Amino acid sequence: MKDTIAAIATGHQVAAIGIVRLSGPEAILCADRLFRPYAGGALREQADRKLVFGELRGLQGELLDICLCTVSRGPNSYTGEDTAEFQCHGSPMLLRTLLQELFRLGARQAGPGEFTKRAFLNGRMDLSAAEAVIDLIDAESEEAVRNAAGQLSGAIHRKAEKIYSTLAGVSAHFHAVLDYPDEDIEEFELQNYSESLREGLRTLESLLGTFERGRVMNSGIPAAIIGLPNAGKSSLLNALLGYDRAIVTEVPGTTRDTVEEKVRLGDLTLRLIDTAGIRSTEDVVERMGVERSLAAAKEADLALLVIDGSVPLTQADQEAIAAAQQAPRRICILNKSDLGSVVSGVPDAVSLSCKTGAGL
Repeated sequence: MKDTIAAIATGHQVAAIGIVRLSGPEAILCADRLFRPYAGGALREQADRKLVFGELRGLQGELLDICLCTVSRGPNSYTGEDTAEFQCHGSPMLLRTLLQELFRLGARQAGPGEFTKRAFLNGRMDLSAAEAVIDLIDAESEEAVRNAAGQLSGAIHRKAEKIYSTLAGVSAHFHAVLDYPDEDIEEFELQNYSESLREGLRTLESLLGTFERGRVMNSGIPAAIIGLPNAGKSSLLNALLGYDRAIVTEVPGTTRDTVEEKVRLGDLTLRLIDTAGIRSTEDVVERMGVERSLAAAKEADLALLVIDGSVPLTQADQEAIAAAQQAPRRICILNKSDLGSVVSGVPDAVSLSCKTGAGL
């Protein structure tokens, strides 16, 4: 990590503020070449973490922006290295121009997550905190934000550190007795540590038990929409999303491949997977779509089985019900309630009309 990296830290859309960051041995010197404080002096002479107001100029001396800049010297910085940050007006072209000037000074483009990687490698954060950074950036719900923030503050690290200290103490006592049998050391009895070991085991099991909840918060619930052709699967997808994402026609087999979209329902995110209609077919492409439908139902956490409730159940419907039962959770949706319902006795069933929205 002897090189200096630079990257745009904000989005690439037009905004009020745009930030460019540097980290590495030449970070402060690179920033100093381009920034001139209005208060006089050089940027490299400024105190750490102090916002300095001044002019941003290119290597040819042309004015690029009037902005703020701050520096932090290692090891007391985010990455543990010397860092600098430009807080400019949020023009994407301005930020790219600044980045090009920094590249001419010897900095290089930072890779994805490289600032956090350097923080981890330099001991500024542990692995769980480094992973929490990307979880926080990718969070799609308030609960996911709180969960990632808790990990970032060291909640998991503190629990793991306590278990590690207990095990290290047990190991140290054991090896002391083993290596120095003639010394006056308390005899090693494993039962003396049984309660602390059981407490550590309970903590690990508790952490393991939160994995599924964390996965749902971060990735959403895979929900496969399955059923026969023309039952209303794509119509259900469009209704839940609030716009026409999938093509809907009266021609059976319109959907040939899986279509995936996310939708927020309360505090949860559903990863809706619209699938091809389940039926026997000689069409090679459609048959591949049916196979993907069955696989999606098997791998989903939730199966949304759509049945045309306006006509009696068929053997094909029974096969679709069997496919839905492979998912750990399922909801049977009796669609087309506006045409009248003749289906009853189906477990976990709700009535719906995707056409009118009744029951949605």
